[in-house]
Amino acid sequence: MAYDERIRLNDGNSIPALGLGTWLIDDADAARAVEDAVAVGYRHIDTAQAYGNETGVGTGVRECGVPRSELFVTTKVAAEHKSYETAAASIDESLTRLGLDHVDLLIIHSPQPWAEFRAGDNHYHAENLEAWRAMEDAQAAGRVRSIGVSNFLIDDLRNIIDNARVRPAVNQVLAHVGNTPFELIDFCQSNDVVVEAYSPVAHGAILDNGEVAAIAARYDVSVAQLCLRYILQLGLVALPKTANRAHMEQNAALDFTIGEDDMTALGAVEPLTSYGEHSFFPVFRTQLG
Repeated sequence: MAYDERIRLNDGNSIPALGLGTWLIDDADAARAVEDAVAVGYRHIDTAQAYGNETGVGTGVRECGVPRSELFVTTKVAAEHKSYETAAASIDESLTRLGLDHVDLLIIHSPQPWAEFRAGDNHYHAENLEAWRAMEDAQAAGRVRSIGVSNFLIDDLRNIIDNARVRPAVNQVLAHVGNTPFELIDFCQSNDVVVEAYSPVAHGAILDNGEVAAIAARYDVSVAQLCLRYILQLGLVALPKTANRAHMEQNAALDFTIGEDDMTALGAVEPLTSYGEHSFFPVFRTQLG
């Protein structure tokens, strides 16, 4: 059976701690990926306007054979939508593409437009509050159950926490063995914001790490399983991306516990210097040079 723990959000909703990420899954393949994931036991599906696969994801959600009420669907407002009007329009468009009357979680994808991501001092604080206001209104209208952010640093989060009506339920960030932003995680958790980890297996870049492989061998699990369990034991949501059903099954088989010493060792693994073919993504390019 797939890992089925849930984490309570600050708005009273709960989120499955293991979800399927869909970045780089083509729209034509997304429905099958969602259907396979749901068959394996996943109940949390993560997409975004920027992924270009909301239509396929929505088809998979509607046709997977599991009631909509049992599924947790996330999408993200594109990083370039920094006004109330454009964010509100994009929410309408996402729901239309998904073919759903609501999403369970809606996220601002980035504090800055991707072309300016971490490139200067402009955190778009006023603009993010406008986009956030559109999300608050969508939540109040029942079209969105929970709202959150992604790639937000501490100052970005403080802007929302201090100035908005609704506190972010989540902050989705790059986090994995070899890149664990402990200070940001601690800030989020101390402010009752759940942290979601995208790329929890570093898009495979961690799989050849001898130190991590040795720890995985002690538990008789794969490196990917160890990395996912590490994220979950930190209290984070893990969002591994795959369209391969066998990998989905392995990624959901997490019925083991990493010892305290090994958790400390994994948290201290030397930072990665490259994500290989996936280094083009703005977050990766900025963080890894």
